[in-house]
Amino acid sequence: MALLSSRGDWYIYFWLIYCKIYLAIVGVFSNHCRGTDKVHSVITAGVSVVQSPGGLHRVRTRRRRPLQQHRSKLVALARRPSLRRIVMAPGASAVHAMMEDKEKTLHRPLASVSMHTRRISQFAPLLIALVGLPARGKSQVAHRLSRHLNWNGESTKVFDCSEYRRRHLALYGRHDIFRADNQQGSAVRRQSAREAVQDAMLWLKEGNSVAIFDGTNITRDQRRELNEYCLSEMGFRILFIECVCEDQELLERNIIEILHYSADYKDMSEEEAVDDLRKKMEHYMRQYEPIDAELEDISFVRVENMGETVTAHKVAGQKEAGILGYMSGMRVMPQTLYFTRHGESEYNVVGRIGGDASLSARGQLYAQALAEHVNALAGRAPLCVWTSELQRTKQTAAGIRAPKRPLRALNELDAGICEGLTYEEMQERFPQEFAWRDQDKLRYRYPWGESYIDIMTRLRPVLSALEDEHGVVVVGHQAVLRCMLGYFLDAKLDELPYMTVPLHTIVKLTSCGYKYRVEMIKMPVDCVDTHRKQPMNCSITRSASDALVTVPSHYDTLPSNLWQNTEAQL
Repeated sequence: MALLSSRGDWYIYFWLIYCKIYLAIVGVFSNHCRGTDKVHSVITAGVSVVQSPGGLHRVRTRRRRPLQQHRSKLVALARRPSLRRIVMAPGASAVHAMMEDKEKTLHRPLASVSMHTRRISQFAPLLIALVGLPARGKSQVAHRLSRHLNWNGESTKVFDCSEYRRRHLALYGRHDIFRADNQQGSAVRRQSAREAVQDAMLWLKEGNSVAIFDGTNITRDQRRELNEYCLSEMGFRILFIECVCEDQELLERNIIEILHYSADYKDMSEEEAVDDLRKKMEHYMRQYEPIDAELEDISFVRVENMGETVTAHKVAGQKEAGILGYMSGMRVMPQTLYFTRHGESEYNVVGRIGGDASLSARGQLYAQALAEHVNALAGRAPLCVWTSELQRTKQTAAGIRAPKRPLRALNELDAGICEGLTYEEMQERFPQEFAWRDQDKLRYRYPWGESYIDIMTRLRPVLSALEDEHGVVVVGHQAVLRCMLGYFLDAKLDELPYMTVPLHTIVKLTSCGYKYRVEMIKMPVDCVDTHRKQPMNCSITRSASDALVTVPSHYDTLPSNLWQNTEAQL
């Protein structure tokens, strides 16, 4: 029994030693694992439960506190730039760099973000701002450019700062309003410029393409504010065009046009107007700061002597490139141009369209009358004649003693499958096509033929050349002359197909500043009327009588005795 008792004591002794060693090993292992192994957490929790009911909570608390402290140290170290590479895990540097850059961007000023990180699309609306002293041709450039852009499908409008000033000052007083030290006058001019720019921005917001701000913009502060406002706040593109004129002859001509056509001088005598304009220019010269590429971060084009020299700086974008090309070929000079249709043709007499018919008897009489009139003009100034390649225009210009140039671009609209038909035959054979043409005559294209838009496209080089010509007589056709006259008169595109261009009439255009004066010279030779108004009913299901209600009369529809009397007179 004593032996058994001693052996039991030894067993108990070894069992206690084993438990202590086991607990020590488990404790050391758990400290190294930091609770990362789920199995070890369960074992430790079981042992703790044996020791004390609250042991589980205390063990977890002891494990979490060092982990939180360790994480806080990691965050603190990560915020120190010098230790970022040591603390961050592999592959995390790019993510942290992006987060840091984003945080910096969010705290950056709004204007700085717009100017440096925002890229404006080249298809965004464009504001063109004129720069320069009075009488340097800014208004002529603005309106010629507007005419060119509108013709090419860019809806454009000119906003003249002087017009806004006249709204505040109904009666122009004296040049003193333009003095730099005249606070009241300066306030009026600033307000006028602000209103013009606001209306220009509204025009662009409405979906239009280009707005032209016709003002002086002579100081760098004015240009900087306008540039930042347009780019940063509105998100529009902006291009400055500076007009410089050192040619004294050209400058004197510009001054004369201002004195004749400006509303400021319509109630002044010539001497008073000249003196006032001279002093006004002196006031502006004292304030003028020419554009300097080294001092101003803007896109601009400098035009010297109305197109003699053109300089570009930071010009980018589709619209800007087209404008630069147009400005490079622009020459502004007084113009007198003559336009006339061919004489009455055999097709005109019977109401047929297109074709290559010869002149009628009355058309030959008009050719003689035209030759007499133009030859008298050629005796005073040299003239040249542009015709189409069709025989009726060549026959009309045959008697004119001047150089002649036939141009394919001046040919009449190609009616495709309807060439040589009367309107009555078109309605009978192609009633649907006839109705579609009445619905949109500008864009309607004859099957295998052309539309007015096609004519406008092929006329672009002709019009660009004609803008710089003087003393040209254009002998053309009804649709072609409608487009050409519509260009110089800045007519709306939808109005072109219904402009009145009668036979046996000379249309004289004379430049008056940036506008043209129209004079109609009717020759004393009778002819048919080929003008057709748009009918009220353009439905495809309309009757033939409704479709033909506006068709002009011709030989087959007029009383026979009328033509007999006319032939007797011939």
